[in-house]
Amino acid sequence: MAIFSSTGSDQPPPKKQRQGEQGLSVVAGDMQFTGNLETTGVVKIEGTVKGDIRAEGQVLVAPGGTVEGNIYTREAIMSGEVRGNVFADSRVEVQATSVITGDIVTPKLVIQEGGRVDGLVKMTNPQALGEKGRSVNLVGGEKVGKPAGGAKQDAVA
Repeated sequence: MAIFSSTGSDQPPPKKQRQGEQGLSVVAGDMQFTGNLETTGVVKIEGTVKGDIRAEGQVLVAPGGTVEGNIYTREAIMSGEVRGNVFADSRVEVQATSVITGDIVTPKLVIQEGGRVDGLVKMTNPQALGEKGRSVNLVGGEKVGKPAGGAKQDAVA
């Protein structure tokens, strides 16, 4: 029987994703992804992403993982490096091995000892998964939003 044969009756039928169940996408450690990444589920970054990430479920940046762009999600758990802004509707967790160079907007924030954030923090719900092109007000009236073309945008007055 061939590996990719559709006639084999001894193989179980493929699993179907149940409604409400989130899929997992992985950018492996030896991968570099350039461009904007969107998913309705969970994305785990072990390699490098150069572009914005929009995940309705969760964004996990593993130790050694790097994101050069903004993150828009429900929940973000960071163990690697992020050079961009993080917008999370539920919570952000910055673990001990993580370095965030950018702003964080979320209603709940956990920073473990050793975790580093070099940017502004605003404790509010950014509605990150709402309209894609809108801006979010940060501390001091500054605005940060999703820039056109996936490039990182610094806070501007």
